[in-house]
Amino acid sequence: MKKLSLCMIVKNEEDCLENCLKNASEYADEIIIVDTGSSDKSKEIAQKYTSKVFDFVWVDDFSKARNFAFDKAENEYIIWLDSDDIVPEKSVQSIKKWKKDKEECDVVMCRYATSFDENFNPIFQFYRERIVKNNKNLRWHDPVHEIIIPSGKIIYNEDIIVFHNKKNKVHTDRNLKIYQSLIERKVQFTPRQKFYYARELYYNGLIDQAINQFSLFLSEGKGWKENNIEACLNLAKCYAKKNDSHSALTALLGSFVYGIPKGEILYEIGNHFFQEKKYEIAAYWYNLAITAKIDTQSGAFVDKNSYTLYPALQLCVCYYKLGDIEKAYHYHLISKGFNENDERVKFNEKVFKNKNLINN
Repeated sequence: MKKLSLCMIVKNEEDCLENCLKNASEYADEIIIVDTGSSDKSKEIAQKYTSKVFDFVWVDDFSKARNFAFDKAENEYIIWLDSDDIVPEKSVQSIKKWKKDKEECDVVMCRYATSFDENFNPIFQFYRERIVKNNKNLRWHDPVHEIIIPSGKIIYNEDIIVFHNKKNKVHTDRNLKIYQSLIERKVQFTPRQKFYYARELYYNGLIDQAINQFSLFLSEGKGWKENNIEACLNLAKCYAKKNDSHSALTALLGSFVYGIPKGEILYEIGNHFFQEKKYEIAAYWYNLAITAKIDTQSGAFVDKNSYTLYPALQLCVCYYKLGDIEKAYHYHLISKGFNENDERVKFNEKVFKNKNLINN
């Protein structure tokens, strides 16, 4: 039987920490909490579930805090979570099953869902190095958007998923300030850090700076393939905010250099032509998006809706605008199959019924 240590870093998480730890106590053999400066009841809540609660003086470096927690772990394997993460019951059982499995590995890649529809079905997810063997070769890197670089025997466990259900999501400039501090100290960024720095500029509304940094990142040609593609997508969004549709389209098409076009890119290209009322061309790209393969194990961020519901909705509208009602209704039914409770699907249903295009 494998033994599993849960390692977490927390700060002022009293609103969600109890749910996380109560859930984790079902499968974790050891719980280690590292507090980075809470002023609420986070430590008191943690102490209800473990005696291993440690203080860590915050130094603007998430990897150092996480490694401090990892170094306290005593079991063969470590699982990490954030305080607003929950493992659904089915995945709890999958973790227990994995613990009983005699097969050894170094890293277990598990799905991480961070966005959901109204029925709490995951729509945005990606794989992360969720469970790792407790050895010094598998530790955290990078002060912000920290990562464990997988090595050794790596397995993908599709049955284990972690839900990141952060309520009242508000993007702050915390990460951006850390990057700016690193720049002031003349720290040389890796390609990955350059990519995430550009993203933080974008998220904080510093569009011109983000365009400059995404362009620099791509021009150097040293980024990981999936980061390059994501950079093209984010660069296009930056140009869109400046109403520069030509540059946005150029950025999207530039992603084709790095790999097979992804649904997220194809969908956005369709949106470009849709906004120009070129519905036949838009439909071409939406059709490509809806037939694109979702590669969940690539390590990329995957927005499932860009391969399913979104292009189906747009295809319905495109063919309606083109006067092909039969095709429009066909794609309405497809979108309805993806999510019949979506408000846009419901609206289209009423349109077809009100115009006597379908049976009432």
